[in-house]
Amino acid sequence: MSTSTAAPLVHSLIITVIAALVALAGSDGGVSAWGVPVFALCGALAFVINWLAFVPSFAAQTEHYFDLTGSVTYLAAIGAAIWLSVGQRGPDIVDARGLILGAFVAIWALRLGSFLFKRIRRAGSDGRFDDIKVSGTRFFRAWTLQGLWVLLTAACALAAITTGAPAPLGVPALIGIALWLAGFAIEVVADRQKQAFRDDPENRGQFITTGLWAWSRHPNYFGEIVLWLGVAVVAIPALSGWQHVTLISPVFVYLLLTRVSGVPLLERRADERWGDDERYQRYKANTPALFPRPPRASNS
Repeated sequence: MSTSTAAPLVHSLIITVIAALVALAGSDGGVSAWGVPVFALCGALAFVINWLAFVPSFAAQTEHYFDLTGSVTYLAAIGAAIWLSVGQRGPDIVDARGLILGAFVAIWALRLGSFLFKRIRRAGSDGRFDDIKVSGTRFFRAWTLQGLWVLLTAACALAAITTGAPAPLGVPALIGIALWLAGFAIEVVADRQKQAFRDDPENRGQFITTGLWAWSRHPNYFGEIVLWLGVAVVAIPALSGWQHVTLISPVFVYLLLTRVSGVPLLERRADERWGDDERYQRYKANTPALFPRPPRASNS
C-alpha cells in the first residue's frame, strides 16, 4: 500500500479514536440502553451512517449527498438520544432541557441541510471534492471526518439529553436560548441575503457587500458560532464529571470555522478572484472578517 493510500486510512483511525474518547467522556453519568451508554450509541450511529453513505457515493463518484447526510446524521443521533433516554428514565420524567436542545439541533440541521443540498443541486458539484472523490481512502476520510464533526458539535446537547440526572431550567438556559435564537436568525438572514444576491443576474461574478455582509465578511459563520455557544450554555447545568469535556463543542465550531475550512478557505478564494479589485480591497479593509460591527465607510 502506497503512502498516499495509507495516510488517509491512518487519519481515519485517529479520527475514530478521538471520537471514542469523546464518547467515553460524554457517557459519564449518562443513561444506558442494553448495557451501553446512550451517548456512546449515538456517537457510533454518527459514524455508521456516514460510512454507509460513503459506499454508494464513492461508487457513483458523487458528493451530492454529503451535506444532506450530515444533517440526517444530526437528526438520527439527536432522535436516538431522546428516544432511548426517555425509554430508560420512563415517560413520567420530562426533561425540558433535553427537548429544547434536541429541537435546537434538529431545526438547525434541517435548515442547513436543505439549504446546502439545494445549493449543490444548483451548482452541480462541490469544488472541495474534485480531487478527493476519485480516491477511495481520501473520500472515506472525508465521510469519517463528518462523523466526528457531528459528534463534536452536538456533544454538549447529547450529554445533556442523555444525563442520568436531568436538571430544572434556570437563568443559564434562558441566556442560552436567547443566544441560539440570535445566532440562528443571523445565520438564516445572512444565507438568504447571499443567495438572493447570487440569484440576481446583474451580480454575476461580484461579491456581496450589503445587508449583514456590510457588517461582517462572514456573518453566517458568526451566527453559527453564536448558536452553538447557546447550545452549550443551555447544556452546562445538566453536565457533571467528565461530561464537561463535551464543552469542546463551541470551541471546536469556532476553530473549525476560523482556522480550518470556513473563513480561511473562503478568504483565499476571494483573494484569488478579486484580490486586484480596488473595491474588494476597500471592502476587506473596512469590514471585519467575522465579528460584526457597523459599516465604517462605503464599500461601493
